[in-house]
Amino acid sequence: MAENIRQFVEFKLGEEEYGVDILQVKTIERMMPITRVPKAPSFVEGVINLRGEVVPIIDLKKRFDLPATDVTDNTRILIVTVEDLTVGMIVDSATEVIQLPQDAIEPAPTIVGGIDSSFLEGVGKLNGKLLILLNLAKVLKPQEISELSQM
Repeated sequence: MAENIRQFVEFKLGEEEYGVDILQVKTIERMMPITRVPKAPSFVEGVINLRGEVVPIIDLKKRFDLPATDVTDNTRILIVTVEDLTVGMIVDSATEVIQLPQDAIEPAPTIVGGIDSSFLEGVGKLNGKLLILLNLAKVLKPQEISELSQM
């Protein structure tokens, strides 16, 4: 019987390692100039022009109330799809694509790495390290998705 293997793009926010389902990731871009948008939610940095498409950019650290850090050469923008909306998420670095068997993924505890479990799909265990798996549909609320799609 074939094991149910899932692939995740691994990235870092501060010292914690996270994963997002590879099927939701369109591309990984280097940091680029972001145009501010008036009256946007506090975690929305603005928008970028990505090959002719206007993409709203959110700062995941602000979204999760994590301490801010400076942009470095490793800072990346993960371009992801959430419910038909293309959104960029600023992360400290995008490291690799990893494969996790479904049975290595456990339900998320109430708080992981200071992040509310409602944003999480679970925690993956791989070679002795833990990978916090985000549920992108929960990272943005339906109303926020609607607001971002208006940008």
